[in-house]
Amino acid sequence: MSITAERKAEVIKTSALKAGDTGSPEVQVAILSERINNLTEHFKTHVKDNHSRRGLLKLVSTRRSLLDYIKKKDEARYKALLEKHNIRR
Repeated sequence: MSITAERKAEVIKTSALKAGDTGSPEVQVAILSERINNLTEHFKTHVKDNHSRRGLLKLVSTRRSLLDYIKKKDEARYKALLEKHNIRR
């Protein structure tokens, strides 16, 4: 359900705006999207796992607030992120 350290480092490397960037909203959205996709796959086999479903809803809410922040700051970055991570809005 969670992502491995290697996969997280790979996601950070591909989404970072500059070297050593781990806290920018783009990186945070990328990590959250990876975790959300993993949980979505988990629910295909574990339909009644409501405790993890609550965690999924919290992750989606956090990602949504980060995306709202990016949209408020720069619309082009927001649209690029939606396109890159296949996020519906």
